[in-house]
This record gives sequence, structure tokens and C-alpha cells, in this order.
Amino acid sequence: EQLDDYVRLLRADPAEVEALFRDLLIRVTSFFRDAEAFAVLQGELAKRLFATKSSGDTIRAWVPGCCTGEEAYSLAILLQEQMEALQQSFTIQIFATDIDAATIDRARTGIYPAGIAAEISPERLARFFDADPDHSQYRVKKGLRDLLIFSEQDIIRDPPFSRLDL
Repeated sequence: EQLDDYVRLLRADPAEVEALFRDLLIRVTSFFRDAEAFAVLQGELAKRLFATKSSGDTIRAWVPGCCTGEEAYSLAILLQEQMEALQQSFTIQIFATDIDAATIDRARTGIYPAGIAAEISPERLARFFDADPDHSQYRVKKGLRDLLIFSEQDIIRDPPFSRLDL
């Protein structure tokens, strides 16, 4: 009932500290979340980004606060599609980071519930995901997963990535 009581509980119970930490994290994520931003990225930034590169160059992007990876994989899809539209080959490296190790572990697996079908077009779903036999979940195909490097990072304490294009 009193703040001092809660502070004492936090000092005495590491599990409560972990519970508070998890409660403070924002876990809003979905594929192509904020459709307008992804449309701008697809229509303008991707073209401008690739325009400054030559075939064979490396394109490096960073998604801080990636949670379970949906936005990071969405970015990978856009970059892959743009590369193919240009009919050129680039090395794509997407660094996806989050402070929460558990969400990073989940993102790394690339396994998502069947409900993602409402967020992703059927064409992209078929092209970039494999469905379980019972269609209860989807897994990001290995080729797309290989574009991402997931790691735990506290953006307040840890240094940012350098030499980034996006």
C-alpha cells in the first residue's frame, strides 16, 4: 500500500525486480506496424538507399528495441524485395537489438502464431514464411532469418552500431 513497502519488497525479492522490469517494457509489435511508415520506407527510403550503393555493396541497418522481431523482419522483407526489383545483389545486414533477452530469443527463432496472416499479404506470407502442417504457426524462412543479427542491447549503456545506412 505504501511506496516504501514496495521498495523494501524490491530489495528483498529479485523476482519482483524482474517482474517490474517486464512491466515497464513496451511490447507493442507486429509485422509492418505503422503501415504509413513502411509505405514511405518502401517507396522512398529503400530506393534512395540503394541508389547510393553499387551491386555487391553491403547495406547495414539497425532496429533498436526490436522486441520479438516483427518490425525487423518487415524491414528485411522490404530490403529483399527492393534488391530483387533492382535485379542486383547486395549483402544485407540488419542488426536487431532489445534490452530483453527473452524477446530476443523468441525473435531469433522467427516463429509466429497463425494470426500474422492478418498483418502480411498472402504473397509475402507464402514467399517469406513456412507454415506448420496444421497452420497454427509460421516460421520465417531461413534465407530471410539469415539477414538479421539479433542481440541483447541496452541503448542507454551500450554503444550504438556504426557505419549504418539505415
